Amino acid sequence: MSDPELRRVPRVIELLRSADLSRAYTLCVFAAVLGAHLISRLSGTVTLVTVIAGLCVLGIAILAARRREFSLPRLVPLTLLALVAWALISMSWSIDVTAALSGWVSLCAIAVLAVTIGHVRDTLQTVRALGDVCRVALGASLALEILSGVLFDTPLDFLGIQGRLAELGPVQGVFGTRNMLGFVAVVALITFAIELRTQSVRRGVAVLSLTLAGALALLSASPTVYVLAAAVLLAAAALAIVRAVPAHRRRAVQWLLAGVVVAVGLTLVILQRRILDLLGARDDLALRSELWTQVNYYVRMRPVQGWGWIGAWDRDVPPYYTLNFLLQESHGSALNAFVDVLLQIGWVGLVLFVAMIATAVVRSWLVAADRRSVVYAWTPLMLVTLVAVSLFESFTLVGTGWLLLVICVVRAGQSRSWRDRVDPRPPTGTLPTIG
Repeated sequence: MSDPELRRVPRVIELLRSADLSRAYTLCVFAAVLGAHLISRLSGTVTLVTVIAGLCVLGIAILAARRREFSLPRLVPLTLLALVAWALISMSWSIDVTAALSGWVSLCAIAVLAVTIGHVRDTLQTVRALGDVCRVALGASLALEILSGVLFDTPLDFLGIQGRLAELGPVQGVFGTRNMLGFVAVVALITFAIELRTQSVRRGVAVLSLTLAGALALLSASPTVYVLAAAVLLAAAALAIVRAVPAHRRRAVQWLLAGVVVAVGLTLVILQRRILDLLGARDDLALRSELWTQVNYYVRMRPVQGWGWIGAWDRDVPPYYTLNFLLQESHGSALNAFVDVLLQIGWVGLVLFVAMIATAVVRSWLVAADRRSVVYAWTPLMLVTLVAVSLFESFTLVGTGWLLLVICVVRAGQSRSWRDRVDPRPPTGTLPTIG
């Protein structure tokens, strides 16, 4: 290797370690994943896969260049590793190995992006990057809805936009469906609120962003938006109460709230169909009820191991093809993340999935209760949103939902972990100067 080439290598490593590249990388990841529907509709699936693959390669290179900043035990939470490993093992009994491998690679690719962000950016930096991308995505959604529903008064079918803004919705924006738009809008509301409280953006920008997200959440006319909003508000109120309680009484209050959460959670699960009915979603209720009845039949056939991980349903692979054929529908999921996990990787996978989320919720909640900065509230509130939406959609298993879930799991795993006894070094992705 020549002298110029030798000098070029350290420069590349220095670039991979730079904060500017980490910030640009985080922005690109959020833009690519949140804009996946738009990219695939405009440029094709191959373009989207190429972008994600390129970001994965760059993310691995960044982690390799910064490997001295973290240890192997802190890299990925064990619950996440176990879930991904079980999904890989499930390919051995999958009916279509090619489709299963494709779904597993997609699962791992998004996880790599999330793990990289979790280690190269702290919570506030992650919030700022997500906030910037959400502003652009929601702004573009509103612009396209105005163009389609007001100026041209015609649907933009190639983007899945129905052009019903003049009727006050439902609108879909750049996300393909009203439910996905509603979910992203709620995620944006949490993020914008944290930006406002931490004063990380100008007050005027934060207020306009909150107004935009709130307006699109309502215009989406998605029944799940009201459930998500109620869950987030209740969680935020509970967290505020815990933070205001003196330290010596905090544990008792935490246990009391934990009991309330369990009771409310069980109630939501039991009354899930009634809630959808009260929200005026009779059609959605009937559709989900019929789908879950058919799914339950196949779950009973393979209760422990499931039918093999596939992620988003491949409509040409049994039993997903069979389910859609029987229902005369074209579902891309079970419309419930927990039911989807149970169908695909059985009770073993469901236990791992629930354990991963529960551990992350507890850890992030305790950190948010003890730290002074409000930025630490972002992770538990985001997890509450992801759990709530999982009762009505399977967003947390693919794309944006899976990206946010893994980021939160990684972030939670950096605090109050058994790793502190194995590796005393401070974890990456924290804010040591706050709290």
